Amino acid sequence: YFYQGAKILAPITISSNEPHFDMTTVSLKTQRASQDHQRWELSFNVLSDQDKAAELFLSTIVNFDTTDTMIMPQLIKEGNNNTLTNLNLNIAGTAAAGASAIIIDNTSNVAGSLPKGSFVKFNNHSKIYITTSDLNLAGTLDQTLNIYPNLLSSVSNSNTLQTGDNCVISYFKSIDNQMGITYTDGFLSNIGTVNLIEAL
Repeated sequence: YFYQGAKILAPITISSNEPHFDMTTVSLKTQRASQDHQRWELSFNVLSDQDKAAELFLSTIVNFDTTDTMIMPQLIKEGNNNTLTNLNLNIAGTAAAGASAIIIDNTSNVAGSLPKGSFVKFNNHSKIYITTSDLNLAGTLDQTLNIYPNLLSSVSNSNTLQTGDNCVISYFKSIDNQMGITYTDGFLSNIGTVNLIEAL
C-alpha cells in the first residue's frame, strides 16, 4: 500500500473511533450507549524515497482543509486464488441507512469468497465498512453480508460493493502532528508518523 506514492511500512495502526457513553445507575447497573457515529483512523510510517521527497514534504505542510484519497489497507492477506479482490459486487434490493446487513446479488455468477475482516465501500458514498461475516459466492444464489458500522446511507440494486483496490478511503490529514521532513547527510530520513482521519 502507498501514501503519496511512498510505500507504507508495517506496522500500520487502523483504529475505530466510535464514542460510547457509560453510566452507572443507583442500583449499580451499567448502561452504555453510542451515538452511532464511527470513523476509521490510520497511523503509519512510510519508506523514505528521494524521488517522492517533494510530495512527502508537501503532504506534511499543506492542504489540511481538503480531503485526499488512497487505497484502504486490508487486514486480510491476499494471495488466495479464491478470494474476491478488486471487484464491484451488485447489491440486491434495498438496504436502508442504519442496516447492518446487505444482500449481494450474484446473477453474474461470480465465484469466490470475501473473508470476514475485509474493508469495503459502496459506490454511492465514501464511508468505509468492514465485513463481520464471510461472504461465499457460488452459483447464482444471493448472499447476505454483515458489515460494521451500520450503513451511513441507503444502498439499492443500482449500487455496487467495492472490494480490494477498489475500496478507496477519503481522508483528512491530522493536524496534531505537523512534523515537516527530516534529512540526514543530505538524504531523506523521514516525515514522522502519518496520521489520517476518515472524511465522513
